[in-house]
Amino acid sequence: MKKQAIILLTIGAYLLAGCANHTHEHDHDHSHETHQEATHDHSHEGHDHTSHEVHDHTSHEGHNHNHDHAATAHGHNHEDGISLKPGEAEAIGLTTETVTPATFASVIKCTGHIVGATGDVVTVVAPQAGTVHYANSWAEGAAVSNGATLFTISSRNVGSGDAAERTRVAYETAKAAYERAQKLIVDKIISDREFETTREAYEQARLAYEAVGSDNNAGSAARTTKAGYITSLWVKEGDYVEAGAPLATVAQNKRMQLRADVPQRYYNELPTISSANFVTPYDNTVYKLSDMNGKLLSYGRNAGETSYFVPVTFNFDNKAAIVPGSSVDVYLLGKTRNNVISLPMESLTEEQGLYFVYRRLCENDFEKVEVKTGLSDGSRIEILSGVKAGDKIVVNGVYRVKLAANSNVLPEAHNHNH
Repeated sequence: MKKQAIILLTIGAYLLAGCANHTHEHDHDHSHETHQEATHDHSHEGHDHTSHEVHDHTSHEGHNHNHDHAATAHGHNHEDGISLKPGEAEAIGLTTETVTPATFASVIKCTGHIVGATGDVVTVVAPQAGTVHYANSWAEGAAVSNGATLFTISSRNVGSGDAAERTRVAYETAKAAYERAQKLIVDKIISDREFETTREAYEQARLAYEAVGSDNNAGSAARTTKAGYITSLWVKEGDYVEAGAPLATVAQNKRMQLRADVPQRYYNELPTISSANFVTPYDNTVYKLSDMNGKLLSYGRNAGETSYFVPVTFNFDNKAAIVPGSSVDVYLLGKTRNNVISLPMESLTEEQGLYFVYRRLCENDFEKVEVKTGLSDGSRIEILSGVKAGDKIVVNGVYRVKLAANSNVLPEAHNHNH
């Protein structure tokens, strides 16, 4: 009885295994079944059935392993495919731009610097020779009001004494003589000529005294004639200066100039230049003269004897905190071209000298695409190949997608068919 039960269980297990094997073969691709029948059906050739079963099992097992790897790779969408979790794109603020051919300017990239526009900058000079004393703890960038005293110049212990004091004494003496002459001329005690000579001496003494600007015992005052910001301090405390020597520069920073240094090889293209963008080194912001009431003033007709560059000058409204004297990267904009594909600079990533963007396939799926780049205007860059009109390219959130791409990298599939 037990022997019969064992035989029945064995038969049942064999039938179940055969069913399972049939189902699995049915799930395989039809081309595999055809290959199986053509290659392994040797029943009419008199081959040993046991040998056939072993051969078939080995071949089938190897195929099944490779198929599993293929299925695993397919689970990551396709080659270079990246998937984000539902809602992750929105959480990181991911945005895309639809590729649309448009106009794009020819660009000449060079260097330049920012200076104050003519009339916007005033230089404070020494009213007399002497030693410099700061009227306050001034520093570059400090705001000053119109008429503010920046320095005093004293010559009290230099040479023949304090020039301001001598000027004051001369002024007061001339003033007293003039006031006395005014009374004497009424009674005709002095001639008209003598009175005019006295008046002239008084006026000269007054002008000299006001020019020195001494209103205290510290020395002559050096004042600014405009409100603005101190952009340069040319002297230190205690320095000796001659009359008229520059002490400081004050700029209102309302109107500024961009001076670009263009290599001579671009000289023939200068007449086509209409505007420019520039990037500051301290905030890496792209400033567009088109947004700042920018205007081309001039471009050089020749280079200097010791220079290999031709100057191009613009002026613009300082609508931002741009620092005069800054060295900047300049993108001169020339003739525009039509039907050019371009993308924002922030959409690109660079790897070993190659550039890539991330194309959106659907809500949470992306792919990495290599692109060839052309000219850049500092804000956007020309794309020569790799994307086409209608593609949706990631602009914000690029590095989060890149991290997701790196985390999805699969190890190379192993082949167990030894």
